[in-house]
Amino acid sequence: MAQLTVSGRDTAYVWVGRDTGGQPDPAAVLVRRAGALLLGRPETELVLTHDREGRPVVRVDEVTGSVEVAVSVSRTAGLVAVAARRAGAVGVDVERIRPLPALALAHRWFPPAELAWLGDRPEAGRTVDFLRLWTAKEAVGKALGRGLRDGGLHRLMPPPGLPLRPVPGDELLRVGHPRLGGDLVLAVAVRASAQVDVEVVQRPGHGVTAERSASVERTSLPVVVRGN
Repeated sequence: MAQLTVSGRDTAYVWVGRDTGGQPDPAAVLVRRAGALLLGRPETELVLTHDREGRPVVRVDEVTGSVEVAVSVSRTAGLVAVAARRAGAVGVDVERIRPLPALALAHRWFPPAELAWLGDRPEAGRTVDFLRLWTAKEAVGKALGRGLRDGGLHRLMPPPGLPLRPVPGDELLRVGHPRLGGDLVLAVAVRASAQVDVEVVQRPGHGVTAERSASVERTSLPVVVRGN
């Protein structure tokens, strides 16, 4: 597994690997490895659990108390992404770029300001722009511990890109889009009062395998739109 670049700054780390649907679960493998690297402890000492808001964490229990790392997991066709951060909550979402009725989906699910922004974007890149907004909403929802419930799809997102940018209406939420290349869109969100760095430690195709192949399309996108 790729090693971390330790800068002393608040950093969200991301690992992306293959998800072939076998056992052990590739997501659990990545989560344990991420926790071991960030906590500096053997994987056998780690406990995978959840915090009070239901967000996943990796914990080490010590005599003086527990030490935790916040983690987040996302899956899309054949891939799994894991984000981890020591300083606080983190959320991650990854989607493959594919043909989508971007404007129809945005009309159904997004607030008017985002629909207008998307309509003004070049048609050739509109699907990617839609996926950037969608993954940002998913990542923010995971950082909050409630997913897309309570109007998460209507939560206004900042313009896509890096560095992480504050979410309108909540200065403690930041979200951005590290580049993965290929046909992937990745979003990372954090809850923080200051800027947070993002480092993609491991990219697709490196270091995550499974015992059997049973790749399944896993996505949160409503790919069929009926009516308006």
